[in-house]
Amino acid sequence: MAAGSDWIMSKPNSRFLLAWSVAALLASAQAAPAVTFQPFVNGLKQVTALTHAGDGSGRIYAAQQDGRVRLIENGKVRDSLFLDLQKLTRAGGERGLIGLAFDPEYKSNRRLYVHYSDLNGDTLLARYTATPDFSRAEAGSARTLFTAKQPYSNHNGGQIAFGPDGFLYLGLGDGGSGGDPKNNAQNLGSPLGKLLRFDVSGDAAKPAAGNPFASRAGANPNIWAYGLRNPWRFSFDRDGGGLVIADVGQNSFEEVDFQPASSKGGENYGWRVREGQVCYEKGCADKGFVDPMLVYGRTEGQSITGGYVYRGKAIPALKGQYVFADFATGTVWAAPTGGKSWDKAALGKVDNPSTFGEDEAGEVYVAEYGSGRILKLAGK
Repeated sequence: MAAGSDWIMSKPNSRFLLAWSVAALLASAQAAPAVTFQPFVNGLKQVTALTHAGDGSGRIYAAQQDGRVRLIENGKVRDSLFLDLQKLTRAGGERGLIGLAFDPEYKSNRRLYVHYSDLNGDTLLARYTATPDFSRAEAGSARTLFTAKQPYSNHNGGQIAFGPDGFLYLGLGDGGSGGDPKNNAQNLGSPLGKLLRFDVSGDAAKPAAGNPFASRAGANPNIWAYGLRNPWRFSFDRDGGGLVIADVGQNSFEEVDFQPASSKGGENYGWRVREGQVCYEKGCADKGFVDPMLVYGRTEGQSITGGYVYRGKAIPALKGQYVFADFATGTVWAAPTGGKSWDKAALGKVDNPSTFGEDEAGEVYVAEYGSGRILKLAGK
């Protein structure tokens, strides 16, 4: 599964872990909004991305790791495929089709974007164009926009999404193995371990205007933020535009990072120097890293699946809270998004939550990787 985590590199400070565990237990004891997980659709296979097109159609699109994109309309999965990349992607483990996004002008330009592992296991970002009736993507319309070599099979990142600035963001992991052996996440010459930002308004992709390292010699001009291990899922708050990044940890902590809408980019989230707020490299120094808003340790989970700040209407008590989960334990949490740190409370459990999605109204859904079900969050 693409959100996998490594668990066996170094031992964290035991006294810190004990103090942190007590704090985590106290935080988790806060009252959580009453939420149920209602069956929405089933029959899918290893869903890795879930999104809408923003075109007023009410449709939801599910990307499967095997390369197929399924269209969900009126609560039913269409038999015909919206897009089939099975012959183009190397699926399995943490590889495959792992990102899907629709252009903000999809209703007029019919453009959509996919992030997948090619047959060599390398990163590929491509654009497709839908048919005039929006029933499927035209296979012959494919345009490769960006590629990156992957030194190992894991930590491919995954999420792609348009920000409120109209630019396309792509999250890439550190290249894999364990402990970022090539130090990619801190290397500005590498796209790995980064959040990248593209202008895709033209025929080709180019670095978005204002990217913080575009003029620095030797730096990758597409970089927006760095110091990430494996940002499997990230999302923008539709109310205010803040960016929330869920970064899968090494062997001690999972973390949630936040970037305000006013950010000019360039944030360094610390990996591999730090994991969470603790030194991963022995005797590390504070180099101006951006602290996570929330961390949790191995007593609570092993692989974070990022979600969304809830802005729907069905669950008023959940409004403004960040909904996320852990793939290994299945726990789904909500965290109010205010202050310099966030506390979480458990909403319930599902089976291997691989990704979350929003519909056009801001209601939130979660996909179960193994069962092929999609569940919709609802109030009790």
